[in-house]
Amino acid sequence: MQILLIRHGESEDDFLEKDYTGSTDLPLTSKGLIQVKKMSNRVLNEFPPDFIWSSTLKRASKAAEILSNTIGCPVEYLDDLIEKQETESKLEFKVRGEQIFSFIKENSKEFNRIAIISHGGMITKIIESFLQLPTVNNNVWFNSDNTGIHLLEYIRNVQLIRFTNSTSHLN
Repeated sequence: MQILLIRHGESEDDFLEKDYTGSTDLPLTSKGLIQVKKMSNRVLNEFPPDFIWSSTLKRASKAAEILSNTIGCPVEYLDDLIEKQETESKLEFKVRGEQIFSFIKENSKEFNRIAIISHGGMITKIIESFLQLPTVNNNVWFNSDNTGIHLLEYIRNVQLIRFTNSTSHLN
């Protein structure tokens, strides 16, 4: 199975204070909508998914809606794909990321390729889970620019990262 991890486009959240954690629920900007349309066309042409899972926050759910309409495939919205919350510890966030990724894998067995539309922090937690990285002293961050695409794949018993944070569709 192939897994596209896609960060939403530019949102009004991007212009909040420097130490912002991602817990507000603001929409995409007009630039973010353009980014998402470009990403959606690229995904349609290069690696269309059979199913989309999305965060329920406005910036991600709108990106998922646009991608779903472009490709013509179903989307399901999951609260657990939202960004790290201010009330959540790093460990709680990591555990949530592992649990939601496990749920998605279990419920995506019938698909060859899925897309997950989420946020930078959650994408990092999903990649950590995919790679089975340890929890203790883990300070890894996988950068995800606006509409950055990561392509992960399970081939037999091997986890393969085909590419990370690709934004060539924005050029």
